[in-house]
Amino acid sequence: MKIIGVDIGGSKISTGLVSEGKIIRESTLATPFDRPQYEVVQAVIQAIEEVFDPGINGIGIGVPGLVDLEEQTVLDVINIPSWNSVPLKELISEYFNKPVEVNNDANCFALGEKYYGKGKPYANFVGLTIGTGLGAGIIINNHLYSGRLCGAGEFGNIYYRDKNIEAFASGQFFRDKGIDGKLLFRRASIGDPVALKVFDDLGKHLGRAVANILFALAPEAIIFGGSVSKGFKFFGDAMHEFLEDNFPFRRIYNQLSIEISDAENMGILGASSLIIDSI
Repeated sequence: MKIIGVDIGGSKISTGLVSEGKIIRESTLATPFDRPQYEVVQAVIQAIEEVFDPGINGIGIGVPGLVDLEEQTVLDVINIPSWNSVPLKELISEYFNKPVEVNNDANCFALGEKYYGKGKPYANFVGLTIGTGLGAGIIINNHLYSGRLCGAGEFGNIYYRDKNIEAFASGQFFRDKGIDGKLLFRRASIGDPVALKVFDDLGKHLGRAVANILFALAPEAIIFGGSVSKGFKFFGDAMHEFLEDNFPFRRIYNQLSIEISDAENMGILGASSLIIDSI
C-alpha cells in the first residue's frame, strides 16, 4: 500500500509518499499563508505532485484547525486566514482522482502513533503534542475520537490561571518569558540552573494538563510529541512530582504509562494513517 501524507502548517507544507510505514519520497514547500484561499490550495496540490505516484491508495491531510468530517470541509485554520471554509477533500480528490481524508493535525499525530509508533500496545491513549501550542488527539478502543468538528482534545484551551493551560505548558511559556526554546535546551543541557528552573516550572504546569486529561479520560497512556517534548528529561520529574502531590486517584496515576514519541515526520505518517483508518 502506498499513501501520500500531507502535513499543512502555517509556515510549511510537508508531503511524503509512505509505503509500509516508511517515507520513501518527501518534499517541503513554504505555505503561502497570507494568500487567497485558492492559492493556498494550489500550493497543497503542488506539494502533493512533487511526491505523487499513480499507484497510491489515497491521500491523507492533516491541518491545524477544525474540520467538518461529514462535509470534509476545513474550517478556521490557524495562521492561514483565508482558510475559513475550504472543501479540501472535494478539491484534492477531484484533482488527483484518488480517495482523500482530512483531519486535525493533533488527531493525525495520535492516529500515527497508533499505527506506526508508541501507541501500538494501547487501546486507549492520548497523543499530546507540545510545540508552539498544546494539542491532543484521543484514541478510544483503538479508534480515533474526533468529536464535533474535530474539536475533541482541546485541553490546551482549558482556562488556567489568568490565561489557558497552553500558555503555560507549551513553547508559549518560553516565548512569553522572552526566551528562545532551542537556546534554553542547550543551556539546560550544560546544567544552567536558570534554564533548569524554567523547565521545572513548565513541568509543573504540564502536570496540571495531564491531571485534566486523567480526570476526563483516564487513558492507559499519554504519548508526548512535538518539539518541546525533546526536553522531557528536564521537565518530566517536576511533572510527575506535581501529579504525585495533587492527583487524587492514585491507582489511575500509577497505571498510567508516559511515552515519548521517537518517530521522525509523524505529521506525514499520521496524515497517511487517515487512509488506513478509513478502509
